[in-house]
Amino acid sequence: MSDDLAWIDAALTSARPQAVGALLRYFRDLDTAEEAFQEACLRALRSWPQKGPPRDAAAWLIMVGRNAALDGVRKTSRQTQLPPEDAISDTDDVETPMAERLDGQNYRDDILRLMFICCHPELPATQQIALALRIVCGLSVKQIARAFLVSEAAMEQRITRAKARIAKAETPFETPGPVERSERLAAVMAMVYLVFNEGYTAAGEAGEARAALADEAIRLARLLLRLFQTEPEIMGLAAMLLLKHSRARARFDAEGAAILLEDQDRSRWNRELIAEGLALIDKAMRHNRPGPYQVQAAIDALHARAPRFADTDWAGIEALYAALERMTPSPVITLNRAVATGKARGPAEALAMVEPLGEALDGYFYFHGTRGALLLQLGRDSEARQAFDRAIALANTAAEAAHIRGQIDRLTQDAKAKVS
Repeated sequence: MSDDLAWIDAALTSARPQAVGALLRYFRDLDTAEEAFQEACLRALRSWPQKGPPRDAAAWLIMVGRNAALDGVRKTSRQTQLPPEDAISDTDDVETPMAERLDGQNYRDDILRLMFICCHPELPATQQIALALRIVCGLSVKQIARAFLVSEAAMEQRITRAKARIAKAETPFETPGPVERSERLAAVMAMVYLVFNEGYTAAGEAGEARAALADEAIRLARLLLRLFQTEPEIMGLAAMLLLKHSRARARFDAEGAAILLEDQDRSRWNRELIAEGLALIDKAMRHNRPGPYQVQAAIDALHARAPRFADTDWAGIEALYAALERMTPSPVITLNRAVATGKARGPAEALAMVEPLGEALDGYFYFHGTRGALLLQLGRDSEARQAFDRAIALANTAAEAAHIRGQIDRLTQDAKAKVS
């Protein structure tokens, strides 16, 4: 990519959420907003290399995209009656110089609206993620299809169906009040976490294809952080993603098999991401308004601060999981707390916490793997084997199955060593 194209691409990518969000407010139609932005991008590619970058790239793209879309409407108006002006634009915005109009409030609400629409509650998670990657991040259908290991045609259909459901849902475009803004923000943060998990949890071929999704989620979290700089939960979300992603290079071996946290080479952890994440969670905690994302980030921070696995503050992690359990009760959180309890106070106490979760988590791979590990540590080998067999049967990937087999081998060797 030439230097000209490189800086233009960076400018267009950076301006995309703001520009598409504003165009969506003008035209109240996702397809029209996206097409208007694409037309503005084409004109930018023709104009900017000769004339240089505009003072405000987002404002330029909004104005050019809006005019291009209105020109298209007017060209068809010979056969079709032009819609009322208030249905396709905000006259206040037309009368105010574009650069001055882009104050913080409009900027925040436009982008929040755009992201909220992409994670509309009527959409299944897979469509939310695909739509956010396409509309907000600007990934091509080909890139998204590759990440999900499906054909371009299948992904195009998925995105088209998502847009159709949004159109039928009649999502309000007015500026949200404080309560609705808070609700939208919670939904958007959940969607960003979904995008991250799609990249973070995949392994093998899928892991290589989806690696970029974790980066895109972090970019979205940073965008939210710029919009809502005093929101501690957004700081917590961003910190959590950064701290988790800092371990990316150490999580899998050359064959794609998962490496347990205790076996990871911590010299391969990304110290820049860790420093950024730790600074954010420390800043969030000073607000004294704890929330689930902050607690999860604090757990990851304790892992990041430990020079070795043996130095991990398991009592602190157990206490944080207990706090998270009170905020958002869930059998999965209790299971994670039990793992920390096992490290801090022994497998017997941990197993006492795990056993009551059997009915709720019987179909959950990690429940049976954790239960098997605790049983094996307690010398209940036969029961442990049954639990491990159940875990392997529930494994979604070869990497998950290999993870359990590796755990069996490790704990079996430890048990033999203790006997000898």
